[in-house]
Amino acid sequence: MRPTGGGPGDAPERTVVVVGGGLVGRVTAWRAAQEGLRVTLVEPDPVTGPAGARAASTVAAGMLTPATEAVFGEEPLMEFGVRSAGMYPGFVAELEAAGGIRVGYRTTGTLLVAFDRDDMAVLTDLHRLQERLGIATERLTSRECRRLEPVLAPSVRGGVLAPDDHSVDPRLLLRALAAAGGRAGVTETAGRAEEVTAPGPGGARLGVRLDDGRVLPAHQVVLAAGCWSDRVKVPEPVVPPLRPVKGQLLRARVPAGEPPLVGRTVRGLVRGFTTYLVPRADGEVVIGATQEELGYDTSLTAGGLWQVLRDARELVPGVTELEVTETCVGLRPGSPDNEPLLGPTRVPGLHLAAGHFRHGVLLTPATGEAMARALTTGALPEYARRFAADRVSGDAHTTTWE
Repeated sequence: MRPTGGGPGDAPERTVVVVGGGLVGRVTAWRAAQEGLRVTLVEPDPVTGPAGARAASTVAAGMLTPATEAVFGEEPLMEFGVRSAGMYPGFVAELEAAGGIRVGYRTTGTLLVAFDRDDMAVLTDLHRLQERLGIATERLTSRECRRLEPVLAPSVRGGVLAPDDHSVDPRLLLRALAAAGGRAGVTETAGRAEEVTAPGPGGARLGVRLDDGRVLPAHQVVLAAGCWSDRVKVPEPVVPPLRPVKGQLLRARVPAGEPPLVGRTVRGLVRGFTTYLVPRADGEVVIGATQEELGYDTSLTAGGLWQVLRDARELVPGVTELEVTETCVGLRPGSPDNEPLLGPTRVPGLHLAAGHFRHGVLLTPATGEAMARALTTGALPEYARRFAADRVSGDAHTTTWE
């Protein structure tokens, strides 16, 4: 069992400041506190209700799908994802016990389907990659797909079943991490981190200056602010430019008294575009999502939502009968090579936990474990070293995190 977080008398070398209150920041803070470190988490809007208003994690659909998101050229990332997905059962059990909140973990698998012949050709190649990586998947005919999910359109050409691709509710996961972190000794501070200074006050190795002028001394600092991480000023240019990738999606609900629309996550290829429907136990269905390179734009557009609904309807015509309950925009944090940036930088004591792009929810358990190791030993575990933060040089910095 890990020791719980320390108290006010801890030596300065045991202090850590984590900047960012999304899933990556909170799992890092919780795991670090469990290792006996004295942790302060900085977040502009600390979690006091269902979820933090600024956390991009609250927009995510929560798919844990290393198999159905496998991409040629990203094999090491997929292997990291498979490892993290395998950690989820134990991670969820520990977190729910520690935080007292259930996180909506569903183990019903994922069905990936193709709309037309070209989509089926892409899916066939993807299945070969899955087999080469040793990922458990099963090729299905159109009829077999509809047997699993009767609401699928008859025009669906075929699919792949990934029984180990599961899902979780990120909003509940965020609440559970906040609660578990608090019980482990994590202190939350409301504010925006503007600068990491070196050295910090009181003999600390670093300091984090907030927008109200306060400086939080720390021996180690973790920048885990998503696509805003590179907007915090740092002593040296060690944070690579992070780009926000916009995603528009919507949340809907089946009419009262009606059975669930789908029994498992359904992902699809529709004329080359990806779409998904992620069911929740309470009847909610998350439908998404666009992938737009538009900077920090968070506007909802008719075109974006139309694309989401158009493609989902091609695969599951019944989406037109759902009640729309919420529309959302999120900004995925993309690194220069679309892989996470983890662990120490060349600034002593400064770490990154950012750049997870589409995989932040999936990689939450493995990221927490890897960052706790880096904070306590100074090095990432072997399985995470490909994603070391110092593999890419930073060259873009501003003075504010917005």
